Amino acid sequence: MTTSSSERGVSLGMPELPAPAYPDDVRARLETDAREIIARYPDSRSALLPLLHLVQAEEGHVTRTGMRFCADVLELTTAEVTAVATFYTMYRRKPSGDYQVGVCTNTLCAVMGGDAIFTELQEHLDVGNGETTDDGKVTLEHIECNAACDFAPVVMVNWEFFDNQTPATAKRLVDDLRAGRPVEPTRGAPLCTFKETARILAGFPDERPGAVEASGGAGPASLVGLRLAKGETAPARVVHPREGASQDRDGAAQDRGAHAPSPSEHLSSHDAPQDTSASDPAHPAGPAAEEGE
Repeated sequence: MTTSSSERGVSLGMPELPAPAYPDDVRARLETDAREIIARYPDSRSALLPLLHLVQAEEGHVTRTGMRFCADVLELTTAEVTAVATFYTMYRRKPSGDYQVGVCTNTLCAVMGGDAIFTELQEHLDVGNGETTDDGKVTLEHIECNAACDFAPVVMVNWEFFDNQTPATAKRLVDDLRAGRPVEPTRGAPLCTFKETARILAGFPDERPGAVEASGGAGPASLVGLRLAKGETAPARVVHPREGASQDRDGAAQDRGAHAPSPSEHLSSHDAPQDTSASDPAHPAGPAAEEGE
């Protein structure tokens, strides 16, 4: 005796209808931008990644309508576009907040306090991973690596860096974002909304005054290898911002006076420990004891 799919509790459902098209005025505007993007590439299908950012800038996430648009202008199938849009995590598949708050939970950030930050932000915002606050302001997610290990633990907002974070500073950060208060990244360009960020990633210039000049900003700890590769062998020194002293290569103390580091001296949590989490150097675990001691 056989049973039907309905008797087994399986619903096959109806085939999904084609995605609706953009309104004529929106499509005309997007087509103008799309032609500019496609012209940058010898093979039009190479423009798919920036085009997905373009449609994400329109609605805040990559919709079926956006994927249909990309397929149409590139003469691809929607299956080909969907395969790419679902592969890369920077493309959102559902409505997201104005600010994407990513907490690095990879190894170094995790042990320096990233796990604690992520846990406390979930409780503080009452959201899970990849979820958005009720006001539509903040989407929280954990990120495997922010490529800024020397400033661990790191939080990114719309891909701008907020270094040396603690649970307290991270909660204050998201509270400021939700309240509309000004927030300045540790390094890089001034913060903008996720839609604005997506348009910049699509390859269009950031036209905000001073934004381009403020971009970049790798810290000294990130550039040590590059300096060595160029043959720059200036005496190393360790900065102690709390005591205002430093040491030369031989370990001799040099009192330079306490000062706030300039942007070019932006300190990592390793060459000048900052307050971070329970792993803060002010609360060392001490050396591990040998077995039997």
